[in-house]
Amino acid sequence: MSIAVGQPAPEFTLKDQNQKDVRLGDFRGKNVVIVFYPLDWSPVCTNEHACFVNDMKKFESLNAQILGLSVDSVWSHKAYADKMNIQYPLLADFQPRGSVAEKFGVYLADKGITARAIAVVDKTGKVAWFKQYEILQVPDVTEVAEAIAKLS
Repeated sequence: MSIAVGQPAPEFTLKDQNQKDVRLGDFRGKNVVIVFYPLDWSPVCTNEHACFVNDMKKFESLNAQILGLSVDSVWSHKAYADKMNIQYPLLADFQPRGSVAEKFGVYLADKGITARAIAVVDKTGKVAWFKQYEILQVPDVTEVAEAIAKLS
């Protein structure tokens, strides 16, 4: 079962593509967009990240931090971020596999991957908006930006 809007977002610390520890709590005072996605390198995930990369200025103007999260390793994230010109953290929910995604109710244990979902965590650390998508569906980043704009 997915996390409910209004709940405190589960705290976590994961390594990003630069092997830096990233804590959700470090972003208090900012809106955080957690982009849960199945795997680096897949066509739909590549399209999804391209949309966020292309719209980064919009999210920055909304005081929003993007965090990508999948079960891929730090090394896969590094190569993927370099190839896609992704400047925001890609978090490796690698060991134990899917443990953070599971806290949000979006780990697909039978497939060993993260579902496609987006959680917006508000400045106080509560889940303000959440949507799960079909695996083959590219999320609408405009919809996400509009949800953040309503928080201000």
